[in-house]
Amino acid sequence: MREDTRFEKLKTLKEIAETLNEGNDLKGTLDAVLKKLLHLTGLKTAWIFLIDEKGGFEMTASASLPEALLYDRKRLMCEGDCYCLYQYRDGRLDRAANMIHCKRIDTAIEMKTGDPEGITQHATVPLRDQNKRFGLLNVAAPGKLDFDKEELALLEAVALQIGTAIKRMRLAENEQRNALLTERNRLAQDLHDSVNQMLFSVSLTAKAAGEMTADSEVREMLEFIQNLSHEALHQMRALIWQLRPQGLEEGVAAAIEKYADVIGLNIKLTLSGVLRLSQAEEELMWRLSQEALANCKKHAEAELTHVRISLSSSAIMLEIEDDGKGFKYDPASNIPTLGLKGMKERTEQAGGSFEIRSEIGKGTTVRIVLPYNGKGEAEWKK
Repeated sequence: MREDTRFEKLKTLKEIAETLNEGNDLKGTLDAVLKKLLHLTGLKTAWIFLIDEKGGFEMTASASLPEALLYDRKRLMCEGDCYCLYQYRDGRLDRAANMIHCKRIDTAIEMKTGDPEGITQHATVPLRDQNKRFGLLNVAAPGKLDFDKEELALLEAVALQIGTAIKRMRLAENEQRNALLTERNRLAQDLHDSVNQMLFSVSLTAKAAGEMTADSEVREMLEFIQNLSHEALHQMRALIWQLRPQGLEEGVAAAIEKYADVIGLNIKLTLSGVLRLSQAEEELMWRLSQEALANCKKHAEAELTHVRISLSSSAIMLEIEDDGKGFKYDPASNIPTLGLKGMKERTEQAGGSFEIRSEIGKGTTVRIVLPYNGKGEAEWKK
């Protein structure tokens, strides 16, 4: 190997290591690393599957995919199974596999989704640190039918760095999530111990004072204070519950029912299919439901709200329909409230779709569809 070529490779390896060590955004970091890897190896395309403990997968990063695999927003890369995933789940991929025929390319050719650009096979390298597996790194080039030992060793070295970085970033995410949960719990406890108790005292004091006076105007004012403090107390309890939802450990359905009871909303909950979601996924469902139910209570003046959660092979649908007063809504215009806008943003960040239907006097329906891979694990980003 020429000295300048060796130097260039070492320089690129150093850049890959620095990118992985400094990165905090998982997808952005992996996308950048794949581009550097292709520059280093001279290969055409690369992608990374992250795979959870139950075998569910997500294509987290990619670089220079052939036209055939870009079809319909990379749909062929985000659903179904393939040979490298089979081998990974069976525990047969302990180290780099020289060449695996790409079933996804076969599907793309059958569907005529575009030019495969000469890609038919790929090398597959497991991503891991010293103790845990995280997924697969796949690399390919047109007409490339074999990788030599030096190339495989280089890919394994980069894959080990990627696996170590994934572990570091996930630990950092967990620390941030735990810190946020701790802060929410502290704030909820402070509100309960201080403001909540003071409002309760104001309500009792106003009631007692009203019973001690014969002046009708004073009694009326004290009754107003009592009712106002009672309403503020009710809203404070709902706020505390939002910060620290009770029942989420029993599943999102139980949390929804308990929250509706707390805010005094009459709901009918219908479930279709068995939901097996991670903690982060359940919290997303809960936050979306909570905002929708709060809107029903504050604005809709509904007598009954239907909450439907259903599961299909590829999606989870959450629908909240009330029989309230409704509002004039044009889908082509901006979403009317910050709460609904926040729900839409949360949904789209998770790769889902968000729809509102409402008419004055005919109630409102919010319909959310989130992606699901059919294996008991939703494919939502945390």
